[in-house]
Amino acid sequence: MTDNLTPSAQLAHFAANLQFEDIPDAVVRRAEDLLLDWFGSALAGKVGRPVQTIESLAYDMGPHDGGSEILISRRKTSPLFAAMVNAASSHYAEQDDVHNGSVFHPAAVIFPAVLAVAQDRGASGKDLITAAVAGYEAGIRIGEFLGRSHYKVFHTTGTAGTVAAAIAVGRLIQLTPEKMNHAMGSAGTQAAGLWEFLSTAADSKQLHTAKAASDGLLAAWLAEKGFSGAKQILEGPKGMAAGMSHDANVAALTDRLGSRWATSETSFKFHASCRHTHPAGDALLQVMHTHQLKASDIAAVITHVHQGAIDVLGPVVNPVTVHQAKFSMGTVLGLLAVHGVAGVKEFEAHFRDPEVADFRVRVSMMLDQEVDTAYPARWIGKVSVQTMDGRTLQGRVDEPKGDPGNTLSRDELEKKALSLADFAGAASVTEMQAAFKRLWSITEANQVGMLLKQS
Repeated sequence: MTDNLTPSAQLAHFAANLQFEDIPDAVVRRAEDLLLDWFGSALAGKVGRPVQTIESLAYDMGPHDGGSEILISRRKTSPLFAAMVNAASSHYAEQDDVHNGSVFHPAAVIFPAVLAVAQDRGASGKDLITAAVAGYEAGIRIGEFLGRSHYKVFHTTGTAGTVAAAIAVGRLIQLTPEKMNHAMGSAGTQAAGLWEFLSTAADSKQLHTAKAASDGLLAAWLAEKGFSGAKQILEGPKGMAAGMSHDANVAALTDRLGSRWATSETSFKFHASCRHTHPAGDALLQVMHTHQLKASDIAAVITHVHQGAIDVLGPVVNPVTVHQAKFSMGTVLGLLAVHGVAGVKEFEAHFRDPEVADFRVRVSMMLDQEVDTAYPARWIGKVSVQTMDGRTLQGRVDEPKGDPGNTLSRDELEKKALSLADFAGAASVTEMQAAFKRLWSITEANQVGMLLKQS
């Protein structure tokens, strides 16, 4: 019984004791989907200058050989540096998964950490999936616990993600519940990630995921060696919530552990942009398709959004980099209106195009009470489109493409990953298809092994 344990200890107990056989088959399949989706995103980061900088640091400061794979360079190094680079790469193309209720991108911090350790220690595919699910279940609940006020200033993927990575690695290396609790303490005291970088198009977002994955791994590894951490790092009087939230909900930490599988609630990204742009983007596409409109037919678009979208996207008025453009509602909707697609190639080639820039200034955001009340559990997309001939048309999407109720099939996930690998020149079609075969049967593997041939 865990009823007499603190919430942090209950979470540690659940994660440390989770067995592969405890996980429903549908959740295992979802975890496989999320793993393959992450793989594509991790490869796409190969072209990112911030990612290349972190890989250069890893080359200078880490070992030049080891048991863990850096996907973008196909070299081996220590688990710590492999996790660091792969996590930085995962979050570059803005195509990694997201859990709506926690506003957290689990894959970008969990899979780099558990893959690196699984490869280094010769763990099985079942071990990897079990550890990843433990990280997802815990990390999502921590994000929900920290609440909306946290996300206003802090990047949840950097904060909750550090603890999630520690828990995932802790499960992989079979920490006891007590040591898992210590790992959470060491992870939480390192957790960081601030949104200020958006205003100046700084490189910090890649650092957030790189540090979350590697610091989480570090925390679990230290706990294995007997290093102690704060036992109530989440809900304690001087813990994460005390310093990072005004609306923390302690009950969220242990919400239906073992019966509600939050892993299956995680959404895939369809557009290569901040998830806050997706609902409005889908609603605009709906209006354009229904009424057979072209970009030139549209005089203005009002996007009816939640406050979180205004907080994150509002500072990006005139994007000067591809990454900053992905946080510009007007640019994303401009690409969709002009090209019908807002993928990685469209951002690289067209975000500065005059037609896209002209459309951008016709887009505005307006706080909508219905949308704001539903958020973050539901991300409703609503737009009001004013046409050049004087009509006002309404669009609404209750589940954006990629949400669990409007998900991507395995064929769509493979196409997405192939596109991302091709965009970055990171792997051939033949190599990707071989990797898909390994990933779809990962739970049958006695050892995870390398995902790509080494250079």
